[in-house]
Amino acid sequence: MDMQIREEQLEQVNQQVRRLIASHNFYGKRLQEAGITEVKNTEDFLRLPFSEKQDLRDAYPLGLMAVPEEKIVRIHSSSGTTGTPVIIPYTAKDVDDWGEMFKRCYEFAGITNRDRIQITPGYGLWTAGIGFQNGAEKLGAMAVPMGPGNTDKQLQFMMDMKTTVLTATSSYALLLAEEIGKRGIKDRICLKKGVIGSERWGKKMRERIARELGIELYDIYGLTEIYGPGIGISCKYDTGMHYWDDYIYLEIIDPETGKSVPDGEYGEIVITTLVKEGAPLIRFRTHDISRIVPGTCPCGSRFPRIDTLVGRSDDMLKIKGVNVFPKQIEEILQTFPELSSEYQIRISHLDGKDTMRIYVETNGSVDFQEMAGRVAHRVKSRIGFTPIVKVVELGLLPRSEKKTKRVIDERFS
Repeated sequence: MDMQIREEQLEQVNQQVRRLIASHNFYGKRLQEAGITEVKNTEDFLRLPFSEKQDLRDAYPLGLMAVPEEKIVRIHSSSGTTGTPVIIPYTAKDVDDWGEMFKRCYEFAGITNRDRIQITPGYGLWTAGIGFQNGAEKLGAMAVPMGPGNTDKQLQFMMDMKTTVLTATSSYALLLAEEIGKRGIKDRICLKKGVIGSERWGKKMRERIARELGIELYDIYGLTEIYGPGIGISCKYDTGMHYWDDYIYLEIIDPETGKSVPDGEYGEIVITTLVKEGAPLIRFRTHDISRIVPGTCPCGSRFPRIDTLVGRSDDMLKIKGVNVFPKQIEEILQTFPELSSEYQIRISHLDGKDTMRIYVETNGSVDFQEMAGRVAHRVKSRIGFTPIVKVVELGLLPRSEKKTKRVIDERFS
């Protein structure tokens, strides 16, 4: 087993254990119930219980808080697409630490205080836009806080402000690249680099964005529960994402057994926050699939690396930056007595955008168009974007004696 926790990391974990127990928050109670007060070595650490997204939902709204409320300066939240959202409280130090990590990400991408950074991810409860901005300000670069959408304005500012760095999801970066091509304005664009996160993207898509925009691309990693984006990034050698092991401890486990896997083998990323105050997490199962990249990076950095994410250990889909579970769609469809139990979800990438098509079955007594409209409306109200709904005759969707393949993701094939 390659996994060994360093002495200073072990002391940081113990500080977190003490903080959690003293706070009597959900995780402190769990540690007390398990009789854990101290972690002496790697073996002890590996006996610590995992935490899951459901635990965090159960702690809604502020059950994760591990400091007195007067120390909390901000909250962020995950999208809560499966019902109860997760609320993450931050202290001033947490916000500052996150900014320092993000600044480091920009520096690893060769971005300096002479750059102008166009920020297209969303602001608000999401950790995205404000994280990119916090890091830019720490770096001393000029933040251009556009937020999502309004492509005409994005391109106008890109030209007029001569922005040099684009931060975006891969979907939006591709859409902007296509628009720039269609409008014939590439010679007026000054972009040099793109910092891309939030969704999995294939080699073909990456090459196309880099080619059409004429930029270097960097993969950034993070999740709301663990600060947000900025806990790791690829460097110019593109041999995986360096992550900041002075702020987080990262393990790779077999998602079935929960046991650590050797370096170089794929498994599920599990993260422990080493210095977080507002909502420390111990052994949080991210469900992201990657591997530790063994050896030293050609860039010479001491920071360890994980590979580009290859998927999820659960069945979650990320569409337009929103987490969607097939189970949610199934629950919505079950509220329509006119529909059969059979359905199919197809995710594709058309015209620079992710689209979700839902195929459902009903009998001939129903107005297909009206039914499709009602289903689309209900999905949008639950998930946040409108799918294309196709209503078909009973029996037209495929049947299988084994598991029916209900979700077909055509984006990365």
